Amino acid sequence: MSILRIPVGPNDHVIGDIDTAKIVLVEYGDYQCPYCGHAFPLVKRFIEEYADDVAFVFRNFPLTDAHQYAMAAATIAEAAGKQGKFWEMHDLIYSNQNILNEEMLKGYVTALQLDVNKIENDITTSDLQDKIEADFEGGVRSGVNGTPSFFVNNQKWEDYDGTYDSFIELVS
Repeated sequence: MSILRIPVGPNDHVIGDIDTAKIVLVEYGDYQCPYCGHAFPLVKRFIEEYADDVAFVFRNFPLTDAHQYAMAAATIAEAAGKQGKFWEMHDLIYSNQNILNEEMLKGYVTALQLDVNKIENDITTSDLQDKIEADFEGGVRSGVNGTPSFFVNNQKWEDYDGTYDSFIELVS
């Protein structure tokens, strides 16, 4: 069984309290992956229903050979994060994944009332690319070979079967 090689840290995007959560769920995801799109509402429901017991971490794992807009989406989400709106952008992208393109991403910058000039500057710096690459490399080192890949309390979760019931089993 694979283990999470890069511990959750200050550069991660986290919902919940890592220190008190009974379950720390880490997802390596690709914004254009249809399986990640299917998992998105399941994860969202799970972390809302079990907010006291679960902390959720999202890490980028863009499969650029298969998904044309995966890197652009990851970059814009990270740039939104620099303005405190990572989760809002994350949710918008996944909620509209079937129409993902560059224009849509630009529209979300406006919809979230982000500083357009700052976004444009941030996406051209190496900081965001370095963060995405670090997420990706950490995933590879941890045994991620597809998306979504989940880790539960630092162990790769092999029992996720695409249903909400598989999440419920984590807290049973």
